[in-house]
Amino acid sequence: MQTTAGEWLERIRALAVTGRIKVLNVCGGHERSISVSGLRTALPASIELIPGPGCPVCVCPEEDVYDAIQLARHEKVTVLAFGDMLRVPVNVPRSEPRSLEQAKAAGADIRPIASPMEAVRIAESLGSRPVVFFAAGFETTMAPVAAMLAEGVPDNLFVLLSGRLTWPAVAMLLDSGEAGFDALIAPGHVSTVMGPEEWEFVPRQHGVPAAVAGFRPDTLLAALYSVLKQHLSGSAELENCYPEVVRPGGNPRAQHLLLTTMTVTDANWRGIGTIPRSGFELREAYAAHDARRALRSFRDEKRKRMGEMPPGCDCARVVLGKLYPDQCRLYGVACTPRSPIGPCMVSDEGACRIWWAAGKRKNERASRITTEA
Repeated sequence: MQTTAGEWLERIRALAVTGRIKVLNVCGGHERSISVSGLRTALPASIELIPGPGCPVCVCPEEDVYDAIQLARHEKVTVLAFGDMLRVPVNVPRSEPRSLEQAKAAGADIRPIASPMEAVRIAESLGSRPVVFFAAGFETTMAPVAAMLAEGVPDNLFVLLSGRLTWPAVAMLLDSGEAGFDALIAPGHVSTVMGPEEWEFVPRQHGVPAAVAGFRPDTLLAALYSVLKQHLSGSAELENCYPEVVRPGGNPRAQHLLLTTMTVTDANWRGIGTIPRSGFELREAYAAHDARRALRSFRDEKRKRMGEMPPGCDCARVVLGKLYPDQCRLYGVACTPRSPIGPCMVSDEGACRIWWAAGKRKNERASRITTEA
């Protein structure tokens, strides 16, 4: 009989937790489940759940979004992107379109899509007109993009790839010596594709307890119970708490498609900088469909603040688990889902948007300053 969320919660409350234990999650879906279900308020106050680098929209380089906007504005092309990407702002004067959505409103042919195969259908329907698929995402998104490429795409379809791997960001935090967390809840869907073994480095190399979880409260609490028990006993291992979906070795077919269509390279994360071996780029065999090679580039190294978050925005620190969303200087003050300034308030995977949707609207930093005054 499956253990319920309530039973896992009772087990967690029964643990002899002394002091504060910080647990990082690496999945926007995890953060949504935690926030919507109110898990933070149900747990003992000594257990701190920290949202981490689980939003691909949030870390997509500003210059990639800028490039997509300029292609759509200045070239006779159709630009396709997953819905969240359309509202991500870039650092340009307010007289210019600051997002794909604004560029679309100004007349550019920009269309939201839900899947890579939709990109293929649109390209086929447009004849010879160039179509640029701005593909941003983590491994679970890159696998379908790889499958699309491997199956063959129309000559007029080009991919502006902005794919990232999840584990290198965690490795960077741990290697820094200032990780800021005591245990890790690893992403279930990424582990479904890449295999849970990808997270073995966390306990083996750094002595940090880790557990793979799905999105339901029961599997999240099972993973939390696992890492807490490990922490309290002084042990560190990786436990798979999502075995119905995550299997040893992951999905070999998906991994093969990624390997044959893409290579792994050093990559820039918005506001964070370059993380070694953390990005995907198309292999030489697919150069004809690489937008960066086949079409004009609008990248300009002289652009001010290129790659940074907007002024005053703390999204990068939120992504790295250094700040909670409501501790950002702009959260709920100048930055809301209706008028987002940083990418974390744009995406459904972004911690700021998730917290806002869950009803947490108060800016803790502004409140503290007002109280102290």
